[in-house]
Amino acid sequence: MTAQATDGRHAEDFTVGEECDLGTYEVTEQEVIAFASHWDPQDIHIDPGHAETGGRYGGLIASGLHTLAILQRLQVLGRREHWNVIAGQGIDRLRFRRPVRPGDVLSGHSRVIDVRLEPEWRRGLVVFDVRALNQEGKEVLTMEMAAYLEMRSEATAGRRA
Repeated sequence: MTAQATDGRHAEDFTVGEECDLGTYEVTEQEVIAFASHWDPQDIHIDPGHAETGGRYGGLIASGLHTLAILQRLQVLGRREHWNVIAGQGIDRLRFRRPVRPGDVLSGHSRVIDVRLEPEWRRGLVVFDVRALNQEGKEVLTMEMAAYLEMRSEATAGRRA
């Protein structure tokens, strides 16, 4: 176990139903264009003129991958304490619900939906329902995200906070 693993939250500290607000993030036009220019260079993401007149969304919109990256940032920075993450396990049911536009203020929210302790590996799989909402409270992205976290020790295996 690392020195870092002695502090912060471990897999056995999470309970199903636990919720967390993850903070907010304002999306800028410059950031939308810069991200998409590098990672998703479609006109609806990088060309305001085309997006306004030729796109079906009536203006520039952020790449879905950009929205996912923003939500990941909120997920990491929105934690109130250190988590002893080993690795992400995966993302399921990822849905882009509506476009994200420059000027939108996104907020993140997560809820624990499953905790599976694996004492033989000194880890647990924690699964979260994660959502991003715009300033109107409308969902822009939903997903289930799972991560492996360290357990404290074999002595606490099977116990939950």
